[in-house]
Amino acid sequence: MDKSVMTGVLSPLRIGKYIARYPIVQGAMAVRVSGANLAGSVANAGGIGVIASLGLGLSSPYFDQRKRGSFFRANRLALIDELAKVRQISPDGIIGVNILVATRDYQMLAQTAAAQGANLIVTGAGLPLSLPEYTANYPDVALVPSVSNLHSAQLICQTWQRQYNRLPDALIVENCQFVGGHFTECDRVNLPGFSIGSVISQLRHYCQQQLGVNIPLIITGGISDRTDIERMLAMGADGVQIGTRFITTEECDADRRYKEYHLNARVEDIVTVPSPVGKMTRALRNSFAQEVIDGSLSQEQGCIANCLEKCLYRDTGKTYCILQALAKAAHGDVENGLIFSGANVRYTERIMSIAELMAEFTQPCTIPV
Repeated sequence: MDKSVMTGVLSPLRIGKYIARYPIVQGAMAVRVSGANLAGSVANAGGIGVIASLGLGLSSPYFDQRKRGSFFRANRLALIDELAKVRQISPDGIIGVNILVATRDYQMLAQTAAAQGANLIVTGAGLPLSLPEYTANYPDVALVPSVSNLHSAQLICQTWQRQYNRLPDALIVENCQFVGGHFTECDRVNLPGFSIGSVISQLRHYCQQQLGVNIPLIITGGISDRTDIERMLAMGADGVQIGTRFITTEECDADRRYKEYHLNARVEDIVTVPSPVGKMTRALRNSFAQEVIDGSLSQEQGCIANCLEKCLYRDTGKTYCILQALAKAAHGDVENGLIFSGANVRYTERIMSIAELMAEFTQPCTIPV
């Protein structure tokens, strides 16, 4: 006989001085997939909205490809604009900015986000060992690194304690088996100690027993409904980060064609694609992804922004410009751009509003056990 249980009310999530009504963080998706419109709408609905900073300046009026260094100035000014816009949408909501450590303007964007009123700074694509230095003048800004294992968390915590006398306000913990975009360590996930449940347990023990604190743990990767949320919370998570599911919403900043491509995706459409940062990515199959996988992609334009600290495309001519690939897809060229996706698809049959989706995530319901 099938068994089911009635879920309860989701508990609030505290990160630093900020308390979200629901333990749901909207994932950052570049380029301009999660901008002010999506982030502000999620924040208004009781979650934490996050703006992806990567490539914000690319299609802005501030970017002039003919001028050296124009891209970084354009990114900074575009981020200022985006934060001003999100505050018009959600004056009192909790807003974060996601910044990639692997980008050349990481420090500048962190300082800009803090100065322009972001509540949180979420980092990815590297270890943010100097982040507290960049935000020292803004102590209310919560700092939230993304990690995939205990070792990364230990290195960040030990460095921050020793050099800055502080700890992360929360940790985003990546479940590499299901997370969209770049991922690591999936070849090790079946080894003892590398399942997401084991990583949560290890991190909780480290924080409580060695650091003497409870750092909120927010799990990301493959979370698409209330059942997934309950499963992560039962494992010991304090909250979840959800990315792909927010794409098929009216408020998502991407082109309608991008949303519909996700809407129509099937499990067999999920592929792993090499990236110029030297990692694999999880994306949806299209003409671009297939050509990259086959090694038959022809590039018409070289590096336009010099955006990454290390880039196989810029430095060796291999792979492709990830900035342009992500931007093309988000702007609606769904066959010739890179479409990041988490591993869970076919979770909805229509594009819905953020209010509807957040209600689906948060209202008590009956789930199978």
